[in-house]
Amino acid sequence: MKTIVEFSIIPIGVGVSLSKYIAACEQVLRQAGLRIELHANGTNIEGDWDIIMPAIKQCHRVVHEMGAPRISTTLKVGTRIDREQTLTNKVRSVKEKMKGG
Repeated sequence: MKTIVEFSIIPIGVGVSLSKYIAACEQVLRQAGLRIELHANGTNIEGDWDIIMPAIKQCHRVVHEMGAPRISTTLKVGTRIDREQTLTNKVRSVKEKMKGG
């Protein structure tokens, strides 16, 4: 099932700098073949449900292996079956409406 996810992983108990953990997780997502867009508060992921969910699980494994004793993850998951939708065309649709309004 085609899925778009907003994903935020927060290692707990590792200090205030989290970028190395985020970078490791981004690598996991790329290796899974997913389309990703990093933003200031998380990552947008586009792909198949059955690829995204194991990749997120792998992110947890990798971040724990890096020494994080706890992880808090937030997911916003969207699926659509009436037509194909991508991260790009969702943003483009809003931008087009902003031009007209």
